[in-house]
Amino acid sequence: MSRPTGATPALAVGLAAMAATVVLWAGFALSIRGIGASDLTALDTAFLRFLTPLVVLAPWIPRALRRVRHERGGVLAALCVGAGLPYFLIAAWGGSLTSAALVGIVIPGTVPLFVTVLAFGLWRTRARPAQLGALVLIVLGVAVTVVAAVSPDQVTGVAVLLCAGLVWSVYTLALRETTLDPVSAAVVLCAPSALLSGVPILLRLVPSSLTGGAATRDVLTFVAVQGVGVGVLAALCYATAIRVLGGPVAATLGALSPVLTLVVAAPLLGEPVTVATTATLLLVLTGVVAFNLLAARPARRPAPPPAETADRSPELEPSC
Repeated sequence: MSRPTGATPALAVGLAAMAATVVLWAGFALSIRGIGASDLTALDTAFLRFLTPLVVLAPWIPRALRRVRHERGGVLAALCVGAGLPYFLIAAWGGSLTSAALVGIVIPGTVPLFVTVLAFGLWRTRARPAQLGALVLIVLGVAVTVVAAVSPDQVTGVAVLLCAGLVWSVYTLALRETTLDPVSAAVVLCAPSALLSGVPILLRLVPSSLTGGAATRDVLTFVAVQGVGVGVLAALCYATAIRVLGGPVAATLGALSPVLTLVVAAPLLGEPVTVATTATLLLVLTGVVAFNLLAARPARRPAPPPAETADRSPELEPSC
């Protein structure tokens, strides 16, 4: 059977969107770790992260406000907490105690684990037995990092990153439940986060470099990487990749982001590529890929009963 004419261009678009997503996700991990090397505080960068998408997406704000009235309050709260200011500050805290590589590995790598646990707790949804083995690999990967930690701060940092992964899992489940389109969802989660981070800064209630003394280079870097890259482009590119490639394929390809983070963090931030970090990456990456591939496999249907014992109800009889 010949493939449809439009299949190849669509596949190219989907792969390009996923490649951009991987780069942008890696940029998130690298920039989170880079906060400590800048003049900005974590709250400063959070304000830039959430204000920038509101400026870029300003023409779509009225539509988002109309649609948000029809969304459930619990879903809205999960979106705002799971990918808003609480998540950002937790991720920034964990990054300050660990490394960009671990930010890129632990947070997205533990999402399948936490999503599985939350889905079971909320809806009694069970993972396939084979997927549980993949989750064990993820747990082992995190355990390697904890065992190999060289300081109590690093152990604390891994624990904080696990909390960030849990919070991001709440956002992941909220995305499954929401009726909002990606642009409206981005506006909805950025608005309260920009307000909560901006008011203390503008009223000088917290230390901030944005009100004076911040290097223009640092501000522009975080506006570009966090605001435009993560806040706008990553959401739109990932939504495009899911629509074209399918959720399991997109999620599997997204597992390449920690690899890119690890490779780039070495020359850019001077982070050493240790045996423990490499082992953690391999275990978590294998677990994530296996989990997503098993999710994409159709469920095996039970074999039909033999003809002589099958139910022969008249309404199921074939007509001549």
